[in-house]
Amino acid sequence: MGIAEAGIKKINRKDLLVMTLVPGSQVAGVFTLNRFCAAPVQICREHLARHGGAGDIRALVVNTGNANAGTGESGMKHAQETCLALAKDLQLKPEQILPFSTGVILEPLPIEKIITALPKAIANLGEDHWFDAAEAIMTTDTQPKAASMTVTTSAGVVTLTGICKGAGMIHPNMATMLGFIATDAGFAPGLLTALTKEVADLSFNAITIDGDTSTNDSFVIMATGQSGIQISTTQDPNYGLLKDGLIELARKLAQMIVRDGEGATKFITIEVLGGKTEEECKKVAKAVAHSPLVMTAFFASDPNLGRILAAIGYAGITDLDVNRVQMWLGDVWVAKDGGRNPAYQEADGQRIMKESEITVRIDLGRGSATQTMWTCDLSHDYVSINADYRS
Repeated sequence: MGIAEAGIKKINRKDLLVMTLVPGSQVAGVFTLNRFCAAPVQICREHLARHGGAGDIRALVVNTGNANAGTGESGMKHAQETCLALAKDLQLKPEQILPFSTGVILEPLPIEKIITALPKAIANLGEDHWFDAAEAIMTTDTQPKAASMTVTTSAGVVTLTGICKGAGMIHPNMATMLGFIATDAGFAPGLLTALTKEVADLSFNAITIDGDTSTNDSFVIMATGQSGIQISTTQDPNYGLLKDGLIELARKLAQMIVRDGEGATKFITIEVLGGKTEEECKKVAKAVAHSPLVMTAFFASDPNLGRILAAIGYAGITDLDVNRVQMWLGDVWVAKDGGRNPAYQEADGQRIMKESEITVRIDLGRGSATQTMWTCDLSHDYVSINADYRS
């Protein structure tokens, strides 16, 4: 990984990152569903479709300070020029490069600054630059987000390391986030694509801060195979171990985003159980997790918990029997059989609402499916941060 200061939006800050991969690395990614998806997202999809499973992706380039989104044909041209310039410097083909951008939307990418700074990033390449890389992809983040772990398999130890960025415009499918995880395990062509989507759905697609889905959201897993441990099929027992490890690491990174939510003071877990399907559990979790009324009540430490019941009711389960719904706030049983628990005391709810980490547990009473999401409160500072974002 190599980092440089290109001066894209502000001077004297790391804002350009180059990552190189060994030949044969498998790469897969999932991206925003926003129809105004940024130029680099479009190019990443194209390059991955052509080369991700073939082991031909050799480098990634990330810039902050400018999203290169809503920029039309010129934006596509600038993203392509970035790939071309880096390919030339690394003696690769442009289609072996994956470009990523994050920052302000609807502004031209300062392509000359990026091209000028690429040689500096390349000269700075090093295997131990993960923390600097996490800093280089930050926008409104207050702190870099990085994590690493090992997984012991029957064939040996595998390392998983990842970085991400994000603090606002966070909502499933996906968030205003960039996430990159690398492992020294190897995967047979095609295995990583489905695995990456599954990992994303259980981590980065299970967080919300403000209900906004950005134009540049990207999550990529890179498998170099340098450990010598190869996974050839999903039936390999080590596949399950690595999948669990990747989910654990991705969740840790995703939860760092929520904890760093713009102006956030509380970390909130929404657990929904007793659903007929995981999809309906997710509907309820999403409705509660990004309700502005619920989030502001958490900020105020106000146990106005009827707001949660209202969100459950409008989540879209048309045949929901509310008389079977139960709800807990922390260890406090708040709603019983669709109404206020006779034993519930306001003081108990107040006690939980004052905590910095809160769990809301909802039992729909209609099946065995479950789903969990993570969110935060919505504070005065969220408005201030986003009002001043471009200044």
